[in-house]
Amino acid sequence: MKKKCKNKVLLMLVLILVLLLFCQCRKKEEGPVQAVSQSDIAMGTIVSANIYTTGQEEGVEAATSIFSRLKEIEKNYISWRESESEIACVNESAGNSEGTEITGKMEEYLTQTLEIAQKSNGALDPTIGELSRLWDIDGENPKVPSQEEINALLRSEGYKNVTCSNQKVQLIENTSIDLGAVGKGIGCDEAKELLKQQTEVTGAVISVGGSILTYGEKEDGSPWSVAVTDPLHSGESYMGVLALEGENYVSTSGDYEKYFEQDGVRYHHILDPKTGYPAESGLISVTIVTKNGLLSDGLSTACFVLGLEEGMELIEKYQAEAVFIDKNYNVYVSEGLQDKFQITEEQIYHLQELKK
Repeated sequence: MKKKCKNKVLLMLVLILVLLLFCQCRKKEEGPVQAVSQSDIAMGTIVSANIYTTGQEEGVEAATSIFSRLKEIEKNYISWRESESEIACVNESAGNSEGTEITGKMEEYLTQTLEIAQKSNGALDPTIGELSRLWDIDGENPKVPSQEEINALLRSEGYKNVTCSNQKVQLIENTSIDLGAVGKGIGCDEAKELLKQQTEVTGAVISVGGSILTYGEKEDGSPWSVAVTDPLHSGESYMGVLALEGENYVSTSGDYEKYFEQDGVRYHHILDPKTGYPAESGLISVTIVTKNGLLSDGLSTACFVLGLEEGMELIEKYQAEAVFIDKNYNVYVSEGLQDKFQITEEQIYHLQELKK
């Protein structure tokens, strides 16, 4: 019996040695990890892919597949501008008591979005698309609508006008859905699913507008550095850096992203669904870090509308982390990020303690 055990141990050692030799040979064949950087336009924004892979060609293929998927998601699922997309068909069915059938993917998007809407008491509302188009802040003819125009749309808006279950959606008449507030996060979620299929990819940073995915790890094992945009300088520089390990989703919403001025007043694009006007919560930027892209994107908008105190309460419901910047350039960092965030513009921005 002892001899038999001894033979098993020897056999195991031999197998481990063979495996180690195989891994070393494989690594030599694959070569060192290389960084591949590609960019494209999708979902109405610049998409950049920085991919670390053991093969240059594989990295380019991974980036190309991500760009293609995001364009597909935009065209076939979430863009209300595409007449054949699922969301356009859903909007077309508003008022139909039978509703309209949707795919499991669309049901997942809508269910998550409506949950954030419910938990934020409507601070994130996917039915304010018509109101956003009335302001046209990111369009060619932005304007301040009349109070009558705003009131007319507010009466027909509301996430409670949407029912989604069993792959079917029902909208009350004159209600429409716009997933723009979570679209970039959805893009990051889709990118991660593709990266998981690429065995040659060891790490990546994917940026879809204001949402970022960090995936895998760097070759040297150091954290990913994610810049937090400087709202004072209209997003042209950064005011701090997050050091994040592994997989994370980072989304930022700020009043500097899209805006216009009329009669000396500045109007930004993040509307408060309750008033119909740009949100005035005392914040100028919110950055969210979570483990889900749609969630990070949606929470950044909701927390911006809610303000610091209610925003903190909301992220705690999701075990998310955040960096809040108020109009006086005070910075508030949630507990889980306090050792991972550093202000780089200390002459302007000042770290403050969160009240318990």
